Order: sequence, then structure tokens, then C-alpha cells
Amino acid sequence: MQISIDFDKCCGAGQCVLAAPEVFDQRDEDGIVVLLDPDPPAEQYENVHQAAAVCPAVAIQARQ
Repeated sequence: MQISIDFDKCCGAGQCVLAAPEVFDQRDEDGIVVLLDPDPPAEQYENVHQAAAVCPAVAIQARQ
């Protein structure tokens, strides 16, 4: 899976963390997304796709 993040678009809403907490986190200082696992296991793919789908800033792209 390839995960790309446009950090300039990220608004810090945190929806990605709620959808896939094993893969995404947020920086303490400004809430910008942090990619914890750039190569998540297959069982996380659905969560990662959900995180990308619910991102209000469309900052996350996920491709298999």
C-alpha cells in the first residue's frame, strides 16, 4: 500500500486518527497528521482507505 499525505492541506481535524489509530497520529503542537506506519499490514488497508475518505481536507491518498 502506498500512502501519501499533503501536509500543506492537512487541517488537523483528526478523523484519520479515529479511523486508523495504528497508522496515523497527530503532532502535539499543531494537530497535523503523522504517518506512524508507512507500510501497514493488509488488515489495516480498509481503515487506511476509510481515513482517506473521511479526511475533510483530502490530504491523504491511499493506493494498493
